[in-house]
Amino acid sequence: MARKLLSPIFLGVFTVLAIFFLTGGGDDDKDELRQTFQVDAVYYDTGHVEVAFFDKSEKTDSVVMEILGMEETFQKTFSGHEFIEIVPFPNEPKYGWEIHPVVLEIEHPELGNVQLKTEIHPLGDPVPPVIYSRP
Repeated sequence: MARKLLSPIFLGVFTVLAIFFLTGGGDDDKDELRQTFQVDAVYYDTGHVEVAFFDKSEKTDSVVMEILGMEETFQKTFSGHEFIEIVPFPNEPKYGWEIHPVVLEIEHPELGNVQLKTEIHPLGDPVPPVIYSRP
């Protein structure tokens, strides 16, 4: 009887641990990134997206911003710890803003290379979550 229970118990414990680690059990690293970097991408009815980036530590060396899913991917490099970029976007996407993620590759002297990923949202809608990672 003990052998029959061992497998489901192991599977249950393994599943709980996997969920814990995949959903943020190790958030200490990400908390520092959340406290340091801010990004927002807002679509305005006038046909443009405003992407704003700010580094609270004011130590960012450079940022490469990409907006994916466009006919031609938008890419621009910035130096410094903050910027606001206006990108023409004449129409809202047919399949939603999820198909146009905004990706920032950040070079920071203390935190190393950091990647932020977020979605564009219409003005007045809730701000989507930002995914923080270190490539």
